[in-house]
Formats: sequence, C-alpha cells, structure tokens
Amino acid sequence: MAVARKPKTPPSNIDDQMRQLLMDIRLLEGSARVLQSRLDIVTAALSETLTAISTLEGTKGKPGETELLVPIGSGSFVKTKLADVEKVVIGVGAGVCIEKPIEDSMKDLRLRSSELERARTTVTQQLTQVLGQAEDYRAHLNDLARKKGGGTVEIV
Repeated sequence: MAVARKPKTPPSNIDDQMRQLLMDIRLLEGSARVLQSRLDIVTAALSETLTAISTLEGTKGKPGETELLVPIGSGSFVKTKLADVEKVVIGVGAGVCIEKPIEDSMKDLRLRSSELERARTTVTQQLTQVLGQAEDYRAHLNDLARKKGGGTVEIV
C-alpha cells in the first residue's frame, strides 16, 4: 500500500506547505479506510473459521444420529442429526468444496486460521503506521498554522 511521504523539497511558503500536508493527510485517511475495511474482512473470515473449527471439534467422536445445533449465522441455529461423522465437506477456495476426513479438515482450518491471524496482525500494523503518520502530519499542520498566526486546524 502506497503511503504518502513528506515532500523532499518543501514548498516555498507556509500556505503551500499547509496545502501539501492537507493533501497528504487526506491520502493517508483514504489509506486508513481501505486498511480498516481489509481488517474487517480478515476478522470476519477468522471468526468464521474459528466457528467451523469449534463446530467440528464438537462433532468429532459423536455417534451417528446425534442431534446437533448447527450455526447458520446471525446467532441462529438449525437442529439436525449427524449422518456421517467421519467426512466433512470443506471449501478450498474459488467456490470449490471437497469431501475430506474430519481430522484433515480440522488441520486445514487451523492452518487457514493461523494464516488469517498473521494477515490480521500485518494489516493492524499497517493501519497503526498510517494512522500514526497522519497524526504526525496533523501536528505539523497545526504547528504551521500557529506560525502563520492562526489557531489549530481541525480537519473534517
């Protein structure tokens, strides 16, 4: 993700410097919105994966015809009976699902969960960096406004 940098040669006057900083702050805010959206998507996928792991752990070792409550989303469940406790149909990407033994499916889901956790950590770090840089630019903008003789600048 491209991040705005302070210009190498600063603009010649305070007004130009303030305009440049304001543009950079707007760019950083846009980047922060994109990163927050990515973070939300990764967090939702991680939550879904952890729910799948939990559900499979709960069904592992149960006899056939055991009654279950299967989560269907939004805190809703369907009451059903287990037909086959040895095989699971698992999504492998691009809308493709395959039938696998429950242990292999749980292993795949745990791997997916660790990858999502790493992605969440990376995106969180990037977001923190972008927000910190935007805050630094805001502080610099306020310093310039004070030098120019005005008060602090509030960006809306």
